[in-house]
Amino acid sequence: MEHFRNPRNVGEISDADGIGNVGNPICGDIMRLYIKVKDNVITDAKFKTYGCGAAIATSSMITELVKGKTIEEALKVSNSAVAEALGGLPKIKMHCSVLAEEALKSAIDDYLKKKKK
Repeated sequence: MEHFRNPRNVGEISDADGIGNVGNPICGDIMRLYIKVKDNVITDAKFKTYGCGAAIATSSMITELVKGKTIEEALKVSNSAVAEALGGLPKIKMHCSVLAEEALKSAIDDYLKKKKK
């Protein structure tokens, strides 16, 4: 509930190195995750989420979990780790943690594609 009531890292990064966009049309949750990377380390992460309390909480938590991690370490952050860090989620809301993981992977994928260019 803490990450829902007082979410961390809300907003966007105007010069983001990677942006991930995911959504679930069934529940209506939409997440956009921004990452800033320096020397292969995620130095900042922010999010904008439209959705339920669990979607906001998981977005907030994943930004906290990946800051300071290398890209390789961040790719290992699972939806289960997000849910566990929040103290658990109801089964019906576990899809929100999956969306958070997918948003992170999408942002990292975007970063890696931009880096190759």
